[in-house]
Amino acid sequence: MLLQASPQSLVIERIIRPFITDIVAVLPRLLSGLVFLTLAYLAIRFVRRVLRSALGRLYADEQELIVDLWVTVVSAVLWFGAALALLKIVGMPDVAASLGTATGFVALGVAFALKEMLADTVAGVYLLQDADFNEGDRVTTASVTGTVVGIDLRKTRIRADDGDLIVVANRDVEKKWVQEAVDDGEESTADATV
Repeated sequence: MLLQASPQSLVIERIIRPFITDIVAVLPRLLSGLVFLTLAYLAIRFVRRVLRSALGRLYADEQELIVDLWVTVVSAVLWFGAALALLKIVGMPDVAASLGTATGFVALGVAFALKEMLADTVAGVYLLQDADFNEGDRVTTASVTGTVVGIDLRKTRIRADDGDLIVVANRDVEKKWVQEAVDDGEESTADATV
């Protein structure tokens, strides 16, 4: 008489045993990935601190926005690179390559969609570093004449002669602005193109 295997033993033989064997085979890669992720976290924290310290010395306190922007951009790039390396370590190099390529195309599309915002941000960095363009200066730019009351990464706020607060995109301010001298009535012109 032939011995027939019970349904439970068939489930164990066909499903559970291969599953456990696969888990044991993948375990070293998962542990390597966990070690890598821990080291990447520590390295990225170190790079962020060094970058923030170096840029903090380079830029004045009122330009903290520039420091924050650079630290955020560098952090995002480092974490993305760490994620791709993690996928390769755990045995998914094709996924990492596909994700890297797809992200490049998405980044290109986002950059195109946000080109005006990026132009404002770049112009804002230039305006914040420009010693001739500060809060309290009387300027004429983009058909607006008034006193600069605030400069951010994307927008400049100007108090017009009639008291209105006018917000102008930095890309428009950076293109051409005229600083009005208050002491002797002369005007000095500063032209810039982004």
